Amino acid sequence: MNVRSITIFTTIDPFDPEPHLQSLSQAAEDIRQTLTQNGFTVQTVRLALPAWHAWGDDRDVYTIALYLDREAPNMGFEYTSIGPVDTTHSTQRERLPLISRIIEATQSIFCSVLYASVSEGIQVAVARELAAIIRHLATVAPNGFANLRFAALANVPPYSPFFPAAYAHDNEPPAVALALECGDLVVEAYTNADSLSMARARLAAMLEHYGRILTEQMDGVTQRHKIIFKGLDFSMAPFPTPEKSSAAGIEALGASPFGAPGTLMAAALTTDALWRARFLHTGFNGLMLPVLEDAVLAARAGQTYTVHDLLLYSAVCGTGLDTIPLPGDISERALTGLLLDVAALAVRLDKPLTARLMPIPGKNAGDMTDFDFDYFANGRVLAVHEPGDGTLWQQQVDEIIELF
Repeated sequence: MNVRSITIFTTIDPFDPEPHLQSLSQAAEDIRQTLTQNGFTVQTVRLALPAWHAWGDDRDVYTIALYLDREAPNMGFEYTSIGPVDTTHSTQRERLPLISRIIEATQSIFCSVLYASVSEGIQVAVARELAAIIRHLATVAPNGFANLRFAALANVPPYSPFFPAAYAHDNEPPAVALALECGDLVVEAYTNADSLSMARARLAAMLEHYGRILTEQMDGVTQRHKIIFKGLDFSMAPFPTPEKSSAAGIEALGASPFGAPGTLMAAALTTDALWRARFLHTGFNGLMLPVLEDAVLAARAGQTYTVHDLLLYSAVCGTGLDTIPLPGDISERALTGLLLDVAALAVRLDKPLTARLMPIPGKNAGDMTDFDFDYFANGRVLAVHEPGDGTLWQQQVDEIIELF
């Protein structure tokens, strides 16, 4: 098990951010050293800011994004989430075009849009605009890679340590949370388990064991630096090797190949183990199924499961649709439909879900991706049916749909 990210949450003065960030950088480095000295591998340190309505005008947001892209890595923050555009605030929708400008102008900045919540419903017209942003971002970097730094958020609260969903509350002091990469724990817990109850109990016991150790270490260092420890997100994040694949764990339980009958049950069992385990929870804490970050998921893509199967599994686990390779010529209508489906699950079930969709220019369904990125495993592009005509796609309709 590795620490995917030490994520620091804060608000900063956009006109004088450096003093505040320097102190948080020192805290983050202390946390990194503490965890490393106790045997944990820390992959990244990240910074997450509040939603954009807590900031000034568009010029301020753009300026601070450029500043953080240039300076935050020098302070030890490899990546920065500048928070979501929260379109449940009526004044924020007009800021959506700025997202593409920021991602095109930076290398380490992540952006997101909150377009659905239980309290505010699903912003249908915003989903259409997000589909257009995703299509555009697919063209600005090789292999559509820019979409790695953009996600649509449905019913996602603050303080998830996983990117791109991470953002801070604008009225709270600095905080920290840990995103854990622990697909290997699923493999270990589920291999040769005598029963489903044993498999679940094994996984819950492992999570409690590591949760206790991590919490003890975090409590001491956060008290020294006077920042709030928000908790742990054991979302079963994989690494693109088979021994660290959450999908490999699912297959070890008997749902083999991944996507075969029983996969939904195995996914639900995994999430249930997470919620039974006693530790300070934050973020998603559900089975994470990012296609391009999991070696087994990538190998099975388009053969034993579909995009719609992943949506089904999201009803009982995980984070939604994450790093999904899609045809380069996918229509805005099809992307909109996927975004609306994710939002419908999130709002109807009152759970946080995200969509990080990656159209791959020049690739068709069934083609292999060819990323050269340490955190990706290459797999086949997934097919998506093209929707027909109907009220869902009428551009003049600007509705907010409540489903709860």
